[in-house]
Order: sequence, then structure tokens, then C-alpha cells
Amino acid sequence: MKITVQSIGLTPHEPLESHIEKKVSKLDTFYDKIVECKIFLKVENNSDKANKTAEVILAVPGDDIVVKKTTTSFEESLDLCVDTAKKLLIKKKEMA
Repeated sequence: MKITVQSIGLTPHEPLESHIEKKVSKLDTFYDKIVECKIFLKVENNSDKANKTAEVILAVPGDDIVVKKTTTSFEESLDLCVDTAKKLLIKKKEMA
């Protein structure tokens, strides 16, 4: 699976990149037909403390899986995205 990270308005530091790699690579164990994973990190332009958005797009046969979460940290947003994507992948595998 190819993993692409795009960040808008920030540069991801090394611990964040390794966190992304570690979390996303585990998704392969739930559904082995994932072609590509695109991750978008963005700081929302609002006054909320929860302004860090992570969006995960999984390219799989059929419809792509898209999950987007916003919290106070990129790690937390990414964790929520991966948890939701995991459930969707399991559901997709069961229907196949």
C-alpha cells in the first residue's frame, strides 16, 4: 500500500510522520486490497481549540473510503480516522 501525506499550512514533524506510518500500515491487516492511502492534514482557520483536521482516503476496489475528523491534535484526529476506517474496511470485507 502506498501512503501519501499532504499537509496544508504546516510541515509534519518526524514523530507525527512515524505515528501516521505506524497507524495506517495496520489497516492492511483488515483488508488486503487497499491500493493507496492519502492523508491530508490541515489546521482549520477558526478560534476553536479543536482545529486540527486529518482526512484519510483509502483507495480500494469499488468506492473509496473517506474519513475526516477534527480534534485538538493531529495524532488524535488520525487515530479516530483510522479506527473508523478499520470498521468500514471490516464491513467491506464481510460484504465481499
